[in-house]
Amino acid sequence: MSAKVAFTIDGKEVQGEQGQTILQAAALAGIYIPHLCAMKGLSPWGSCRVCTVMVNGRPQAACTMPITEGMVVENDTPELKDLRSSMVEMLFVEGNHFCMFCEKSGNCELQAMGYRLGMLAPRHDYMFPTRTVDASHPDVLLDFNRCILCARCIRASQELDGKHVFDFTHRGGHKRIGVNAANGAAGTDLKVTDRAAAAESCPVGCIIKKRVGFAVPIGQRRFDTQPIGSDIEAGRAATK
Repeated sequence: MSAKVAFTIDGKEVQGEQGQTILQAAALAGIYIPHLCAMKGLSPWGSCRVCTVMVNGRPQAACTMPITEGMVVENDTPELKDLRSSMVEMLFVEGNHFCMFCEKSGNCELQAMGYRLGMLAPRHDYMFPTRTVDASHPDVLLDFNRCILCARCIRASQELDGKHVFDFTHRGGHKRIGVNAANGAAGTDLKVTDRAAAAESCPVGCIIKKRVGFAVPIGQRRFDTQPIGSDIEAGRAATK
């Protein structure tokens, strides 16, 4: 049995198990730490930095930072809220996100995070990049305009499906998600039943299953009825 580790989050004493990350221990304690690239069942990644917390006065990614005895974590401060808002705003302006006609609207974690953080309009300039849409696969649509480079599809394909359908291509500002076939998704071994193609693997509307659009009407979707993180705060969610 793992040893218990006691620490505090915003002055509240929390107990976790040795080897858990701050994000995992906080979720089990009913404390929501905003995040986008972290997903239950996948290895920690730490790319989006929306889960940034202050640990003993230093910024750390809660999804990768293991808990230690006596650590002092700050999660809910005006400075962290502003930092997270800026990061989410940058994700919006870096891509082409048009929520009003996106199939993922209401189920989109990026959109829900914007609402949770009180985002009204980005403080950064829109980049309006030129990106592609790959509709070649018979069952799955890939709209790279909406990709936020969270790598959840990459990790899901490798770690859960035992494949290597997705990976990063290029570097820096040109970094993109690519597939393992020169002729697009149609040439890959991606199946509609793969975990990488599941709705929860992509937090935005980049990976969309065909022929099931709007099966759940707008207004009745997951984040239409409750804010993102509500399940954790209510103690109903497993560790993310």
